[in-house]
Amino acid sequence: MEATAKLNYARGSARKARLVLDTIRYKPVTEAQNILRYSNRKVATTINKLLASAIANAQNKDPKVDLDKMFVIVATADEGPQMKRYMPRAMGRAYMIRKPTCHICLEIQTLE
Repeated sequence: MEATAKLNYARGSARKARLVLDTIRYKPVTEAQNILRYSNRKVATTINKLLASAIANAQNKDPKVDLDKMFVIVATADEGPQMKRYMPRAMGRAYMIRKPTCHICLEIQTLE
């Protein structure tokens, strides 16, 4: 059995999210939650919420699902659109500040 959870337009760059997702890919769900809980990265809290959503989706599909047999199979982060903001600078100039977003996808599955 498999369940997915997706988050679009998450604040933060896809590159930084991929660093965290690489640590939990192909790990059991309970171990992945512990890794995310004690990670120092800002995006780890967002991914932990997304993993909890995927677990809730799996339990909604099948209430008798065993979380000890669930593994994180797919964990991807793709780039989203950049928000563009402007900062005033000296002599009337304006510098563009780019604030990146990303799309994160998690898929958990039972391996038997």
